[in-house]
Amino acid sequence: MNFIDEAYLEIKAGDGGSGASSFRREKYIPFGGPDGGDGGKGGDIYFKVNLNINTLVDFQNKKVLNAQNGKKGAGKNKFGAAGNDLIIEIPKGTVIYDNDTNEELLDCTDESSEYLVARGGDGGLGNAKFKSSTNQAPRKSTPGFEGEKRSLRLELKSLADVGLVGFPNAGKSTFLNSVSSAKPKIGNYPFTTLRPHLGAIKGKESSFVIADIPGLIEGASDGAGLGIKFLKHISRTGILLIFVDLFSLENIGPVDQVTLLKKELDSFGDNLTQKVSWVVCNKIDLLQDDKINETSIEIEEKLGIIKEDIFFISAVTGEGTDKLIKSLESEISKTKIY
Repeated sequence: MNFIDEAYLEIKAGDGGSGASSFRREKYIPFGGPDGGDGGKGGDIYFKVNLNINTLVDFQNKKVLNAQNGKKGAGKNKFGAAGNDLIIEIPKGTVIYDNDTNEELLDCTDESSEYLVARGGDGGLGNAKFKSSTNQAPRKSTPGFEGEKRSLRLELKSLADVGLVGFPNAGKSTFLNSVSSAKPKIGNYPFTTLRPHLGAIKGKESSFVIADIPGLIEGASDGAGLGIKFLKHISRTGILLIFVDLFSLENIGPVDQVTLLKKELDSFGDNLTQKVSWVVCNKIDLLQDDKINETSIEIEEKLGIIKEDIFFISAVTGEGTDKLIKSLESEISKTKIY
């Protein structure tokens, strides 16, 4: 299935039904009073989270969605039936924006709720409602009110506790694959990961979710590579793991990798650089032991990062990952944000 994390939609709630203009017609009562019933209310439109959906691909070919109109009123004071509501199912974490004003309308994170986004119009009044002491036989009835229309933009932002960022081939996907049940594609070429992946981690005391996004490259904020469009999927996280490739194919050192990545995060905004962030140096299985301490000291001194926030792991062999997972579990218990 294609991963689509943005969609545009036009919605229209149901119009209210017209009120009826009618008079009683019974034997021996030639001039019965007004008995026109009111029109039915138009259907509302709701969004509802479905945990079995993880993409907005279903909206690629659905550009306009309408709720049902209310039915007309009828004689004998019969009210028109209300139009059926329309419930639109979406992935958890979908944010709904007004496409005309860019105003955020809804942030859909609760699977037990139905989120009202457009109200149906009220039904019109039948002529029975206009009877008065001075007008015993009114013919007046009113049309139903129009339902609300909206032009919407849907944006999916994944829900995770931890976000992984790094250059292509830094080993993020290999790490996620080794510590969770997620199975992102792994390869030794750039941009193996083409969509966000979520992995559930079961710790000793609790569980948490890690989000892996496609690798960034220098200039991503200006559209280079896959750009920064996927960074929104880590905007809800409490912790960022900045993955460093100790054996970068581009010969970019650990300090420069962290500096460049933080620059791209800052360009994106959304307060990503204000989050708790740890540096994870990967591929220590290829590194001499004396180089680990040397690299750690360099990162501490040049970037002002404390030793406790620097981790050395091998995503391939698993070395160091238990310590990282244990530290994450402890930190998440303090920073969980949803």
